[in-house]
Amino acid sequence: MTAPALLVVRDLRVLIGGRHILHGVDLDVAHHGVTALLGRNGAGKTTTVRGVLGLVPRAGSVLLDGEETVGLPTHTLVRRGIGYAPEDRGIFAGLTVAENLRLAERRGAEGPAYGLVHELFPELKRRERQLAGTLSGGQQQMVAIGRTLLNGNRLIIADEPTKGLAPKVVTEVAQVLERAAEAVPVLLVEQNLAVVRRLAEHCVVLADGRTAHQGDAAGLLGDAEATRRLLGVGRGPLAPHTAEADS
Repeated sequence: MTAPALLVVRDLRVLIGGRHILHGVDLDVAHHGVTALLGRNGAGKTTTVRGVLGLVPRAGSVLLDGEETVGLPTHTLVRRGIGYAPEDRGIFAGLTVAENLRLAERRGAEGPAYGLVHELFPELKRRERQLAGTLSGGQQQMVAIGRTLLNGNRLIIADEPTKGLAPKVVTEVAQVLERAAEAVPVLLVEQNLAVVRRLAEHCVVLADGRTAHQGDAAGLLGDAEATRRLLGVGRGPLAPHTAEADS
């Protein structure tokens, strides 16, 4: 990355219950596009995201647009412009689409950006009175990502957005993320390498709680030996999905 990164993480360490989960993670997220966070099962991807968000005790440095955030509570980071779409989407099934979005409105923001959300995801406008629990997985992901776009966030973190979804829905979710990244940079935790190859410009690979690789996503995924060594993908064509959980 030639320009200063939007998010700069250096030597991020996390200790939970006396166990070291992260031993010094470094990563950069550009001011545009998608940066993928990759790694084998238990590499520490979700813990890294939680560390960035201040959801777990952390040490090291996390700069957001040049400002140190370690030591700040999660709600302050949210107000400073980090939107989070968790692995389980966090959708309120018994509320309508409109109500789910309304709950995400942040006080003090310059008015919720419904125009942007509905421009990117017109399906949400058409289904605003529908109960969120009756939406497809892809439509629910639209709600989860749409909430992060309401308040003028500077960064979206999406954790395993395609996990457990059927192939057709995975394609739908990839399209959702692609549209979202046109407006806001995305840090994407993802195991589906076909989705990563489609969306990501940059990638960071974790191994055993440390950064093992950081660079151009196409370069990594185009190198069969590096992909096998870092991600455990076989020697043949890239698998469309690697079913891995995370710590």
